[in-house]
Amino acid sequence: MSERVVHAGDVTRSRRRWLVLGIGVFAQTAASAFAYGMPFLLPVLRDTYGLSLAGAGAYVAAPTVGLLVALVAWGAAADRYGERIVMTAGLTGTAVVVGVVAALPHAAPAAHLLLLGLGGVFAASVNAASGRLIMGWFGRSERGLAMGIRQTAQPLGVAVAGLTLPALAGSVGAFTALFLPAALCAVSAVLVATLAPDPPRAAASDDQPTSGTPYRAPVLWRVHAASALLVVPQFAVAAFGTEYLVREQGWGIATAGAFMAAVQVAGAVGRIGSGVWSDRVGSRLRPMRTVAVAAAGVLLLFALGDATAGWLAALALGIGSVVTVADNGLAFTAVAEIAGPSWSGRALGIQNTGQNLVASGVPIALGALIGSAGYTWGFAMAAAAPLVAAAVTPVRQEPAARW
Repeated sequence: MSERVVHAGDVTRSRRRWLVLGIGVFAQTAASAFAYGMPFLLPVLRDTYGLSLAGAGAYVAAPTVGLLVALVAWGAAADRYGERIVMTAGLTGTAVVVGVVAALPHAAPAAHLLLLGLGGVFAASVNAASGRLIMGWFGRSERGLAMGIRQTAQPLGVAVAGLTLPALAGSVGAFTALFLPAALCAVSAVLVATLAPDPPRAAASDDQPTSGTPYRAPVLWRVHAASALLVVPQFAVAAFGTEYLVREQGWGIATAGAFMAAVQVAGAVGRIGSGVWSDRVGSRLRPMRTVAVAAAGVLLLFALGDATAGWLAALALGIGSVVTVADNGLAFTAVAEIAGPSWSGRALGIQNTGQNLVASGVPIALGALIGSAGYTWGFAMAAAAPLVAAAVTPVRQEPAARW
C-alpha cells in the first residue's frame, strides 16, 4: 500500500505527524512575520521617507491585500496538487520577492508597494495549505489539539516581528530589515520540501466522501458567518486594549504594552486548550458556541468596568485576550472536517478571506462608534456580534467529519 493511500487509523499512529506539525507552525510563523510585521517598521519608514501616517499605512496594507486576493486560489491548488508543492512554491516566492524589497531600499514607492503585495500573494499559500496539511496528518481525536497548536503561529509570527524588526530597522533601514522574514521563509521552504510530505489519503474503501461541493448545505456558510462575527470581539480587545489602558486609565505605554503582550501569550495557550476540549467532547461547534457566549460576556464586563471601575475593565481585557481568540482553531478544524479532503483547501481559503475582510473593517467601524458614543456603549454594542455568532453556529446540524 502506498504512503498516499492508507487507512485513517494509520495516520494517527505515524510518528511523522508531530514533525510535520512543527514544520507547519514554523512556516506559518515565518509567513506571518512578513505579512503582519510591517506595522513595526512604520516609525522608521516615516522618519526615513517623510511619509504621512496614511501614506505609511499603504505599506502595511499591501501584504494583507495580497493575502486576500489569493487565499481561495491557493486553497484550490492545494486541493488539486497537494500541500507540499503549494507551500514550497509559495514560501520560495515570498522569500524571493521580500528579499528583492530588502535589497532595493531606494526603489520607487510604487515598486515597493507592488512587491509587498506580491509577497502577500505568495505568503497566502501557507495560510491556505498549512491547515490542510496538518488536518491530513492527524486523526479526528487529535485534530483539535493539532489545529490549536497551528493557530498559535500567527501570534508567534507577530511576536517574532515585534522583537526583531524595530531594532533591525533602526540599524540597517526599514526595508533592509525584511531580509529576516525573507530568510525565515527560505528556510521554511526547504524544510517543507524535504521533511513535510503530503499527508496520507483515506482509501476509497473507508467510505468517506471525497468529492462534490459541501456548500450545497448551509452548514459551512453558517460556520463561516459565525467565525467572521467572532472577529469583532477579538479585534475590539486587540486593537483598542493598549489605547484604552493608556488614554482612559492612565497606564504608561510600556506597562500597557507589556500587559497586552503577556495576555496574548495566554491567548495562544487558550487556543490549544480549546482544541483539546473539542477533542474530548467530540465536537468543534459546541465549544465554539460556548466561546461565542463567553466573548459577549467579556465585552459586557468591559463595558460595565469602564462605566464603574477601571480595574474591572482591565480584568476584562485580560480575560478577553484569551477568550476572544479561543474559537479560531475550532472553526478552522470544523471547516476542514465538514468540507472533506477534496474541498478543505478552498473552504479554508474562504474561511480566511471572510475573517480578514471583517478584521480590516472592525478597527475603523468600532473606532468611529467609540469616538461618538464612548467605550462603554461601543463595547456593549459590539457584544451583539458574538451573540449573533452563537445563534448562527449550527451545533444541532454539525455533521460527521468527512475525513
